[in-house]
Amino acid sequence: MLEELKIKLEELENTFTSVKEIIKPDSIENEIKQLDELMGQSDFWNDTKKAQEISSKRNYLANKLQKIKDIEDKIQYIKEYIELLELESDETAKKEIEEELKNLEKLVSKLETESLLSGEYDSKNAIVSIQSGSGGVEACDWAEMLLRMYLRWAEKNGYDIEIVDYQPDDVAGIKSATFIVKGPYAYGYLSAEQGVHRLVRISPFDSNKRRHTSFAAVSVIPEIGEEINVEINEDDLRIDTFRASGAGGQHVNKTDSAVRITHIPTGIVVSCQSERSQIQNRAKAMQMLKAKLYQLEIEKQKQKKKELEGEKKDITWGSQIRSYVFHPYQMVKDLRTGYETGNIEAVMDGDLNPFIESFLKYKASESAKE
Repeated sequence: MLEELKIKLEELENTFTSVKEIIKPDSIENEIKQLDELMGQSDFWNDTKKAQEISSKRNYLANKLQKIKDIEDKIQYIKEYIELLELESDETAKKEIEEELKNLEKLVSKLETESLLSGEYDSKNAIVSIQSGSGGVEACDWAEMLLRMYLRWAEKNGYDIEIVDYQPDDVAGIKSATFIVKGPYAYGYLSAEQGVHRLVRISPFDSNKRRHTSFAAVSVIPEIGEEINVEINEDDLRIDTFRASGAGGQHVNKTDSAVRITHIPTGIVVSCQSERSQIQNRAKAMQMLKAKLYQLEIEKQKQKKKELEGEKKDITWGSQIRSYVFHPYQMVKDLRTGYETGNIEAVMDGDLNPFIESFLKYKASESAKE
């Protein structure tokens, strides 16, 4: 039994060593030093937005280093504990070590997932849009359920939320909503949610209690800053103003200055109603439009490359990624990775990390094959 514990610890230590080689703690320490120098400059807070981004990044990097140190300390603690058990056997102590190893495994697995977030925009904020599919009130209700799910996920994982557009249905639920998830690597994690989500349940809106299938599409793009230059011809835009509406709660200001911008050549539509002035709403809408156009161009380039290479296997933009079955049985299953759970209540309350982690590992595995 003791030998099994030693083997398990060795396996986790080897995984941890591999993850550290990817993360490069020394590089993180150097980056923190550079950020500290920036933050020590007298004019650091002149640009509040940039200063907050730098502070947030510094905190994130410091937390990552602390996670590495915590794991190193736990490994050393378990090693010493096992050495004591070799001298004097104790069944109660063995059970404690087993529990410590389970906790260590969770910590190493989480750090391993974070090491997979190395994409160019993974560290950015995420702009998430939810669009109800066909099916009327059923689909609108499903879209609102997804909105709550993502807001709960963000709250549980320490991210800030800003709802910038909220379009309620006339009966129940929402036609669409767009919100920004703010914090380090929000896009890296939530990019796993891009696609169509399918719900199967007994409809609460059907007096005959029949089973219905509903769909909603989730779009996730990184919030890009001024460092990305996207040229937009003003003649290609149709700009409409309207009054903010719906049950946006504390996140939405009820104003007469909401802005909707349509990019005519692509058909992309963005809306913002979270700010108090039309000028501010227009500026934020333009920022989201630039991000969507930039992401569209990246996707076009990827698709062109796949066509040239004859690639047929990858998940296409907007395809169905996950099924949520409430009846006749209870199951949430990711159709890309095969990961599933029967605890639908936890999932709808924001417990998405197992799905996100399994997708990021699947994505890394597919990239390695290519």
